[in-house]
Amino acid sequence: MTHAQGGYYLPSPSHWPLVGSIGLFCTMFGFALSPNDPTFLMYIGLALLAYMLFGWFGTVIRESEAGMYNDQVDRSYRWGMMWFIFSEVMFFAAFFGALFYARQLSVPWLGGEGNNALTNELLYKGFEATWPTNGPANVGGDFKLMEAWGIPALNTLILLSSGVTVTWAHWGLKKGNRQQLVLGLLATVALGFTFVGFQAYEYIHAYTEMNLKLSTGIYGSTFFMLTGFHGLHVTIGAIMLTVMLLRSIKGHFTADNHFAFEAAAWYWHFVDVVWLGLFIFVYWL
Repeated sequence: MTHAQGGYYLPSPSHWPLVGSIGLFCTMFGFALSPNDPTFLMYIGLALLAYMLFGWFGTVIRESEAGMYNDQVDRSYRWGMMWFIFSEVMFFAAFFGALFYARQLSVPWLGGEGNNALTNELLYKGFEATWPTNGPANVGGDFKLMEAWGIPALNTLILLSSGVTVTWAHWGLKKGNRQQLVLGLLATVALGFTFVGFQAYEYIHAYTEMNLKLSTGIYGSTFFMLTGFHGLHVTIGAIMLTVMLLRSIKGHFTADNHFAFEAAAWYWHFVDVVWLGLFIFVYWL
């Protein structure tokens, strides 16, 4: 059993890290064997990873509900979640940095700005350094620009509204109002998956009618890398909040003990903030 000695929490030995390591190895090795054609080994690895996540988080939930965790564990979880979100901030900062470099530095240089006039004259004569662009070679062919005032604006409203509903749910939890907690989480989950649905429709429209793809030069690659990874994070966040919703319905969490909910809410607010940056710098400007 897990226990505390001298105020410091010591978890009991667990097999879940081994299961996760085997699953990750199978996934990556299976992918390496055939990057363009998923192998059976890769599917086994993904199944093992899913099994590990359900099992390990289930163990943590049972231990938490049994009152096995002390204040030291709570602090360690909070620090862990803060560092995890910080790593996610750096992850998106890298892609925003790539977008900035392309728009503000690389494309103007290719167009002959500054001391690069000779490069432009010899290699890319006639190239107009405007954004969006798929580069001097017209990589991927002609495409249409993704406008901001359509689905992206609607998704902005949806995601900002979800930030309000998850905060409202948190207030309900802190007041001991279980109904407000459940309704707020239910609304947040519905808004989150609605966002994902609209983004999927936007991607289908971009690929089939706008010729805007991941292979459409620097604009296409930065657009889909930023919005795609954000969509993945929204999906993960919505799944996390779905788990919080189910736990809330079962009566988990109290006004003084609900870090799991707070962690999911922190992650969701992070997703909101990243989307505002995406909407401004990818869609609008």
